[in-house]
Order: sequence, then C-alpha cells, then structure tokens
Amino acid sequence: MKIKTWYYRHFDADFGLDVPAEGYGGWKSAELPIDPRHTALVVMHAWDSGTREQFPGWHRFVEYMPRAERIVREVFPPLLAAVRRSPIPLFHVVGGGDYYKSCPGYRRAVELAGPELPEPPRMAFDPIVQALSAFRHEHVSPGVHNADDIQRGFARLDFPEPARPVGDEGVAENAHQLFALCRHHEVTHLVYVGFAINWCLLLSPGGMADMSRRGLMCSAIRQAVTAVENKETARDELCKQIALWRVALAFGFVYDLDDFLAMLGSPGSGD
Repeated sequence: MKIKTWYYRHFDADFGLDVPAEGYGGWKSAELPIDPRHTALVVMHAWDSGTREQFPGWHRFVEYMPRAERIVREVFPPLLAAVRRSPIPLFHVVGGGDYYKSCPGYRRAVELAGPELPEPPRMAFDPIVQALSAFRHEHVSPGVHNADDIQRGFARLDFPEPARPVGDEGVAENAHQLFALCRHHEVTHLVYVGFAINWCLLLSPGGMADMSRRGLMCSAIRQAVTAVENKETARDELCKQIALWRVALAFGFVYDLDDFLAMLGSPGSGD
C-alpha cells in the first residue's frame, strides 16, 4: 500500500548563495509504502482542558488550546473512526493525572510492559538553581498568577469525548508501556497526532525522541497537530512549520489528513 508522503530534502547547501541553506531541496512528496500491519496511530495528550471561564490562567498560558479543541472536534472524529475500521491499531499516550487508569487498555499495557524501569538519578538543586527556577516560574512560565488555575485544571483532567479510548485500545503513560504495545502488535511505525507537535509529541514520555531510541519510525499528520507558539510566531504558526520539518528530518515523515484517510479507504475531510 502506498500513500503520498512528505519529506524534506535537507541537502545540498549552496555556498554560492548569500544564504547557503537556500540551496536545500526543501519540502517534496513521493508515493511511498506504508504497511498497516506494522503501523499504529498514536493520539498523544488529547485533554479536556475545561473552558476559559473555568480556568482562565491555564488558557492564558497555553494559547494553543482553541486550535487543539478545533482539531479534537473536527479532525479526530473522522480520523479515529477510519482507523478503528482499519487494521491499524490505535494507541493513546497519556499523562498529567490519573484519569486514564481505569481504562482496560491501560491495564493491558501495564501487564504487557511488566515492571517499570528505574528512574534515572537526578541532581538536587543548589540554592542558586532554586532561585533561578523560581525566577523562571514567575517571569518565564507559567506566571505566578496563572499557577492555581493550572493546578486546578490538571486536578480534573480527562479525555475529551472524541478522543476517549474505545474498548481495550492501548493506553500508555510512558515509553516502556508504549514499546510493549508496539512489540505485542508488531508495530514499527508510529503516526502521531495530538498536542503539541513541538513539545510533548517530541519530548514527553512516549514521544518521538523516546520511541525513536527504541527503533521505531515516528511520523505525524499535519492537520491533526498544533504547536506551542510564541508572540513572534503565533500569527503564522511558524513553530508548527519548524516542528514538522524537525519530524521529517529526525524521525520520519509527514502525512496530510486527506491522504491518510484515502489510504484507509475513507472519504477526505474536504479541507
């Protein structure tokens, strides 16, 4: 089976140009194989984060929430339904609370994974680093005035209904459990959707950095992710563009939603 696949040609720099990197080939696409028997869709950190009225401080800090909510509402239903009708397994990577621990798929992942691996040792903060961390908490993120709302929001964290696991779909809270699910299902290629493509999907437990170290290819669906943006990037979602380049360069490939749905035999989104 083949699918239109986006990749980034990161060569050759042209030192005859004012900016040598402008000689790179850039984004290109090709019809490349994908094997549903060894591919899984991963929904990562899809959270019901409440409303702006409930948790104004959390929403002030995490500006991408409206974009994530739109993706959950508009993109996830057709995508997850199509995956559930296909041979491709659907995994959920979770964190931030214990809202998932009653899921049959979580208990299955824990059983498959066996004993947890020991945490790596951590250095204790010295007084200067403690002071620097306190400064960051107040002046970098999340801001002292937002902290209570964030804590209250995480205390009632849950799946949004369109992303709630069905039946015994695998639910993993870390790479150890996700790898156990992959090994059980003979999965070698993970296609990620969720939030955020330049943060949790890359670096949180069970994200691309973890799983690529375990030998899995990690890709993403462009229309099913958003990024943490900043003042200078948010208008054009530049951080998302850079994150997709990073995925294509370091971990795997990028797919468009309509192409992925067509590969699964479902109608496109119409976007």
